[in-house]
Amino acid sequence: MRSPGELKKEIEARLKGYLSRDRDGIRHELLNLFVKVKSLTIPQIYERLQKRFSISYHSIASMVGIIASRIGILHVRRNAEGTNSIYELKDQYVDVVAKILGTA
Repeated sequence: MRSPGELKKEIEARLKGYLSRDRDGIRHELLNLFVKVKSLTIPQIYERLQKRFSISYHSIASMVGIIASRIGILHVRRNAEGTNSIYELKDQYVDVVAKILGTA
């Protein structure tokens, strides 16, 4: 099993790789939203990002899914009605994400 330090380094490497393929800034802005707001639903994210970018709802859902599953920095909660999942940036990764984005 990996130590917390090793895990943070792994997450940091995954984030850097993910953001290196960000041609138009959408991924940076998405992660920045999570640093600022902490917990969001896909419709809330879409509402904010579609003002600045030409992007589909499904593209945003896909990006959030990748960040949650492959990178592993989001916690997913189902709301009481079971309609929209709530995505939250895990507390232990807020500083890592902020540092990589240059907002720390």
